[in-house]
Amino acid sequence: MLFRSRNLEQEWKIKVLDRSGIILDIFASRARSMEAKTQVELAQLQYLMPRLTRMWTHLSKQFGGIGTKGPGETQIETDRRLIRDRITKLKEKLRDIDMQRKQQRKGRDHMPRFALVGYTNAGKSTLMNIMTGADTYVEDKLFATLDTTVRQCELPNGQLMLLSDTVGFIRKLPTHLVASFRSTLAEAAEADALIHLVDCTHPSFKEHIQVVRDTLSSLDIEDKTVILVFNKIDQLQDAEYVRDLQIEFPGCICISAIKGLNIVSLLDRLQDIALASGATLLFLLPYHAMKVLPKIYEAGEIVEREDLDEGIRISVHVPAEKKDALLRLAGDYAIED
Repeated sequence: MLFRSRNLEQEWKIKVLDRSGIILDIFASRARSMEAKTQVELAQLQYLMPRLTRMWTHLSKQFGGIGTKGPGETQIETDRRLIRDRITKLKEKLRDIDMQRKQQRKGRDHMPRFALVGYTNAGKSTLMNIMTGADTYVEDKLFATLDTTVRQCELPNGQLMLLSDTVGFIRKLPTHLVASFRSTLAEAAEADALIHLVDCTHPSFKEHIQVVRDTLSSLDIEDKTVILVFNKIDQLQDAEYVRDLQIEFPGCICISAIKGLNIVSLLDRLQDIALASGATLLFLLPYHAMKVLPKIYEAGEIVEREDLDEGIRISVHVPAEKKDALLRLAGDYAIED
């Protein structure tokens, strides 16, 4: 591909970008936060490294000689060293960001977490906004979202959950670009379940589904519970099309994020998953045992609290992995609902 691009540039006298180069240019124009800019710059430098020889060919021919190091060759070596140093610094910066994100996730691991994934321009940010009331950037174009946004969302039973929006996938996404955005996609890796949003009006939506599945597999997060959600049903002309989707993809949910259609059905499904992934415990905590109360708050999401004469009646939803630890701590005060 490198030689083909060079030949075309020589023939047409213009700059020629391959598919990866175009995607990187689009990503660069969309990057807004420091993290996104760092990720894009890292991917651009990794893309640039093997192309340096082609970029400096004219200098090598002009000044280089057999058995000598010409200025062109020296410049290549200098550029490679500078790029390698910059790549190392960017990777270190992303590792620091990743550590910060892990600490942030630890502080909210008592709430069920869901992540929106899907092909680019499937409507993830629009769905994020209507479910959480957030003001996530939305525009009808490729890769409008490069940063992960995490917002709270209330389930029908009043329980709070966390919903994260992620970068959209695309067919044959450059490997180094996926690697650069690994810290962003960590929200999907640590989610309790994934909401796979699909633009069902796109003629190639089945291919898009497979692209997302393949990308998740490459990130080793394909074993998550996945809810397949078909978006933009308000744009369908054939009313029977939704029924056909439900037959072909059992368990899917068909919605319109922009119109708010069937969002309640999606929330009900998320609630079922949240309840199945943990347990709701009920305690009657006497006032002489108030030292246990902060531990209960730390362990999970408070569903209901009532201050009574005999103590505090408190209901808490805890992740499955924290249930036994909380019962060992406060089991003497546990009561049946």
